[in-house]
Amino acid sequence: MLFVFALLMVAASVSMIRPSKNETNSLAVKPLQLSKIGALVGCVSGFLGAGGGFLIIPSLLFFGKLSMKQAVGTSLLIISTATLLGFAGDVLQGNEYDYILLAKITTLAVIGLLIGTQLSKKISGPQLKPIFGWFVLSMGCYIISKSLFFS
Repeated sequence: MLFVFALLMVAASVSMIRPSKNETNSLAVKPLQLSKIGALVGCVSGFLGAGGGFLIIPSLLFFGKLSMKQAVGTSLLIISTATLLGFAGDVLQGNEYDYILLAKITTLAVIGLLIGTQLSKKISGPQLKPIFGWFVLSMGCYIISKSLFFS
């Protein structure tokens, strides 16, 4: 499953790196098509247990016609909502967690969010898109090589 996850990462990254012909939001959004893409992304994320962010962002860019910064923000909202609901469901079922570790990770995530917010003010959306694509590509290649050669 990790290999499939990495292949999807590579495919998504290529669409982010490749220069697009139309960077404007003026094209009409097709709600039915966007709903189908959303359901597909949800199914893939649910099957793999991860990967929503690298699939949600390209989907919002290409099918939702959002700018890169809007797509990133929307993706974070979707992921945080899904994560919170999953966590709440686990807690209600009586699963135990190391809340100190959870607090540490949450604190680091918030610090990263604040740093990222400041950096986003210095980088435009069109510049951010290929940077994100290259990052996802490198992570996908790393996961593929790790699953092929180090498993």
